Amino acid sequence: MDWDKLRIFHAVASAGSFTHAGQMLALSQSAVSRQISALEEEINTPLFQRHARGLTLTDEGELLYGAVSDVLTRLGQAEEALKNAQAAPRGSLKITSSHGLGTYWLLPRINEFVRDFPELQVHLVFEDRELDLAQREADLAIRMRAPVQADLIQRKLFTVHYHLYATADYLSRHGAPQSFEDLARHTLIAYGETAAPEIRDVNWLIDTTRRGANGGGRALRINNITGIMHATEAGIGIAALPDYIAAGRPHLTRILPDIEGPTFDVHLVYCDALRQSKRVAAFRDFLVRAAKDWRH
Repeated sequence: MDWDKLRIFHAVASAGSFTHAGQMLALSQSAVSRQISALEEEINTPLFQRHARGLTLTDEGELLYGAVSDVLTRLGQAEEALKNAQAAPRGSLKITSSHGLGTYWLLPRINEFVRDFPELQVHLVFEDRELDLAQREADLAIRMRAPVQADLIQRKLFTVHYHLYATADYLSRHGAPQSFEDLARHTLIAYGETAAPEIRDVNWLIDTTRRGANGGGRALRINNITGIMHATEAGIGIAALPDYIAAGRPHLTRILPDIEGPTFDVHLVYCDALRQSKRVAAFRDFLVRAAKDWRH
């Protein structure tokens, strides 16, 4: 069997659709579909059941998926063994995170790691979607929820807390709310509909005050934390901001300090195949130290 077809098959089985697999592999949906059809013809066996909601593996597809997964795991282990033959961590290290955590928590700290490991080429990918670690879209991920896949190693780093903030200028013009009910008279800044799906209860502030984008009261919706932060700093309204952002902005005033939003446990995640990787171990140890120092 052709390895390129098997690799595409594994991506489709992992993603559950031709479209998502194509995005992962930088191929068109039609090209992915053609490769799967060619593989099925080659082995004279259907590998997927196609239905309106997506794709599911046949029994034969499950068997092949397990075999290909084993091969990918062994290849990953062999690759790491070759890289670990070097005395010091070297090569490339691809790290993914959400925009918020990557920009406002990781970037201010990453210089120490880059300085200490000059032979490592660090690639940072900040996306609010979760990259597929099994498909080697990244080596490590910093995520705001624990993974459910059995082949992923996870390490809790810290807990993110959300509180309410506004500028002194906004509060002088509109008054400081004295109770949660007072928020209904203020402009609230919140996530838009395309916010990161990994952040649960992301719009708790809007939802709990029973205000929608088109309902009574004023609401400004923005689809990422950078926009929300800048809108708050511009004095447009009140927003719920994570502590890793607010801590570095003393000009923002915390209001209603007894009110706390949802909390999120941040985890470092990587594939079991990279357990012995010197590159991964170096970044893991750095990140654990950075998280410990930040908490204290």
